Amino acid sequence: MLELHDGALTVPEILARWYALEATSNYGAYIPFVGTVREEDGIDGLSFDVYEPILTSWFDAWGAKVAPLGAVLKMAHSRGDVYLHESSYIAAVFSPKRRVALETIDAFVEDFKASAPIWKYDLKDGKRIYARERSTAIAGAGLLGRNG
Repeated sequence: MLELHDGALTVPEILARWYALEATSNYGAYIPFVGTVREEDGIDGLSFDVYEPILTSWFDAWGAKVAPLGAVLKMAHSRGDVYLHESSYIAAVFSPKRRVALETIDAFVEDFKASAPIWKYDLKDGKRIYARERSTAIAGAGLLGRNG
């Protein structure tokens, strides 16, 4: 399940909804990861552009990868502006086994940071500024990897 939301994520609602969806699925582990915009470099927040076709393809590939392990992935990400101390990213793994869930959430979050077609901008003094120094070029993305 991949969800895109405009603005900050409603963490309690999303996590509770995901838990309720899987509560009777006989999973032994539910491991969420919540990414929060932190104060740094005088920013007021972050803003995000998302290229949905590639993100959906990337997410679906991950789902296929973990399905043989009995695991299920869920992810929510923001589009647009997210301010300090709000959440822009949630990922969760449901799995029959604890070790599978722990290893999957780590690998998934790291690959997300390296591969997801999401561009980050600083919100500073009312301006939206491409965060080039904190962005990772997407391997093989050509022009998509060099935004800004």
